[in-house]
Amino acid sequence: MQPNRSNNYCCGGGGGFLQSGFKDQRLEYGKIKDAQIKATGADYCIAGCHNCHAQIHELSEHYGGNYPVVHLWTLICLSLGILGPNEREYLGDDLKEVNVFHPETAQ
Repeated sequence: MQPNRSNNYCCGGGGGFLQSGFKDQRLEYGKIKDAQIKATGADYCIAGCHNCHAQIHELSEHYGGNYPVVHLWTLICLSLGILGPNEREYLGDDLKEVNVFHPETAQ
């Protein structure tokens, strides 16, 4: 993303703003982040925290970005084979059916 690192744009969901009740203002501020994500052309947006995940997911729906937003830990669990079926809600169709090892069903 450009800009990045310490110059990156905030999504607008942190610092309690996600729960503040100012949804219209939060989404308007987040328009900057949505445009930044769309400009990358990425298939997914990976979020490291819950507030960013919730805000960016809502931005994607509100502004028609249609990019799945996933937690970093979800991808780590998927790669380790320990992601449960109920933890796949935010995965795109290309990852929803990736085989998962479940010890209780192993033979």
